[in-house]
Amino acid sequence: MNKNLLHPTLGILFVISLSLLSVSTQAKVNPIEPNGELSQTSAEVVSRLRHQHYQRTSIHMNDELSSTVLDRYLKELDREHSYFLASDIKEFEHYRYLLDDAFKTGNLKPAFTIFNRYEKRLVERIKFLLKQLDKGVDKLDFSKDESMLIDREDQPWPATEAEMNALWIKRLKNDVLNLELSGKSPEKTQELLHKRYSNQLKRIQQTNAEDAFRVYMNSLTLSYDPHTQYFSPRGTENFNIRMRLSLQGIGAMLQAEDEYTKVTRVIPAGPADKEGELKANDKIIGVGQGKDGEIVDVIGWRLDDVVDLIRGKKGTIVRLEIIPSSSAGEQQTKIISITRDTVKLEEQAASKKVIELSSYGKKYKLGVIDIPKFYIDFEAASKGDPNYKSTTRDVKKLIKELEAEKVDGIIIDLRDNGGGSLREVNELIGLFIKKGPTVQVKGVSGRVYVYEDEDPSIIYTGPLAVLVNRLSASASEIFAGAIQDYHRGIVIGTQTYGKGTVQAMLPLHHGQITLTQQKFYRISGNSTQNRGVIPDINLPSLYDTSEIGESALEGALPWDKIRPSRYQVYNDFSGIIPKLIRDHEKRVIHDPDYTYLVKTTELIDKRRQRKTISLNRAKREADKKQLEQQQLALENTRRKAKGLPLLKDIKALEKEQEDKDKSDDKDKKDEPTPLLTETGHILVDYIHLEQPKLVKQ
Repeated sequence: MNKNLLHPTLGILFVISLSLLSVSTQAKVNPIEPNGELSQTSAEVVSRLRHQHYQRTSIHMNDELSSTVLDRYLKELDREHSYFLASDIKEFEHYRYLLDDAFKTGNLKPAFTIFNRYEKRLVERIKFLLKQLDKGVDKLDFSKDESMLIDREDQPWPATEAEMNALWIKRLKNDVLNLELSGKSPEKTQELLHKRYSNQLKRIQQTNAEDAFRVYMNSLTLSYDPHTQYFSPRGTENFNIRMRLSLQGIGAMLQAEDEYTKVTRVIPAGPADKEGELKANDKIIGVGQGKDGEIVDVIGWRLDDVVDLIRGKKGTIVRLEIIPSSSAGEQQTKIISITRDTVKLEEQAASKKVIELSSYGKKYKLGVIDIPKFYIDFEAASKGDPNYKSTTRDVKKLIKELEAEKVDGIIIDLRDNGGGSLREVNELIGLFIKKGPTVQVKGVSGRVYVYEDEDPSIIYTGPLAVLVNRLSASASEIFAGAIQDYHRGIVIGTQTYGKGTVQAMLPLHHGQITLTQQKFYRISGNSTQNRGVIPDINLPSLYDTSEIGESALEGALPWDKIRPSRYQVYNDFSGIIPKLIRDHEKRVIHDPDYTYLVKTTELIDKRRQRKTISLNRAKREADKKQLEQQQLALENTRRKAKGLPLLKDIKALEKEQEDKDKSDDKDKKDEPTPLLTETGHILVDYIHLEQPKLVKQ
């Protein structure tokens, strides 16, 4: 095994792409030229890919790859087909089958030619917006029955400047409507947008050769797979900070998506996680310092500049204006406050609680062990410290404490667990099985390594459930997959992330590269890559699987399978799982909290599937009101079923949610969620059905 390999974490850290406001600054931009150092780095990246990537034998530096890189490069620069003209794209076709030869010789001129044209078009668009804005937002006509495509990725590039201008008038109208429908006055809207576009122009002058090179290199690396990335020296520093989890900030992983900064993951036990308001898939549109500092609009900013704004001294407050992932429209924004802090290993340790459920005429006590990540204090362990912290050691202790409390079963909660130490997940599986294989790892050479638990003892022999969600990734998927393959417990939740690859961080003369070098396989022979783990019993997903997960990443390595390992299953689930599913489906119909969750998720999903958005003010206002009425109706249906007082209007609902988010009541925060409660009921059904008990060997 390569000792430089990273732990099998989620691996979607600090993904950088340029977008609307993420580049240079000046009304007139001087062309950027490559230098010898970047040419040398290009050659190094190509060499690493050709000789050390997992797909080195299936991807070749040829015309096919050249075509793929060109399409990806254009997509990274202009995903929405809103900057380049069709004539630009026709001109760039000259490079379609020449980039492979350029890579071999370190020739970066094609890349910089395209990038400089992109910057020219970007400046033209911003100047056009400012010119239109100077006429006054009150001059825009919102009475027309017109609409705007939400996603233009599959649309042709505008053929003429007039066609381009018409497109950007619509974008301006949408920006104005979003702000005014969120409560901004026309004067404030004008001021905010003028500042946004002006800042955009100022930032364009900051673009340098490194920016163009980074996007171009990642258009090559991401053609191999989504987790192979080039990091500039500045990007390397940011990456290393995140891997150490010592960043004094909010404790969240961010990436650029179009003109937005999107949260890809909230780090367990970090500041944002403790506050409880920031969620994966939220979009950050503004950042303010302190309790009352001005919220700076960051739509279109470079990702690293947004990160710099969010960072700060420990103990200070940063305020974020966000579009929540649960929002059904961009006008639904909220401002949250987070106290900056560092993320400490001990705060990410496994923890336990006990929930009680009544069923079948009796009360059941269930232990819940929450594992935020798979961790180990390597430094303390290497020094021989007998009390070093690790996931397995902590969970073993928690299991003994839960058994002392006489719990009837245990739930291992892996929701939002992005992975961690491969050694730890191997040992943790061993607490629940006799000796045997736990995971298979296939390397660049094609050789398969089998990790095994060699300890024949079983620490816990009772009923077991594993709860997962879309953000359960990598090491979490190894654990859930092994428990499922051994039929040692029931896997409940939603399809997991699907990250079944391991990356090595390798230094370059200028920056560094993460390189995919291995792939995980379950003991059944099935890969966890792309598909993840499919639960035995499905619960509703709180995340949009079309946007979050390996299958949502372009160029993700495919699912496949290899020869299975030899292992013995512990239970026959063939007749049990169908019965558990039927009982689950009957029960949740009568659960108000569960029903509310399902209906709310369906409402959000339906809104997300819209292809167009109206630019008619009356229709937008009616749409907003209808959405608020639907949300209020869902909440009041839930409250009526539970015998709670009904809410009068949407403002009362928003205030209640805000009070709940800011509550310091530990008992309220520790209350089981509808998904955890239902997982407990399923485990109780399993206990009642089979009274399963393994024999300690």
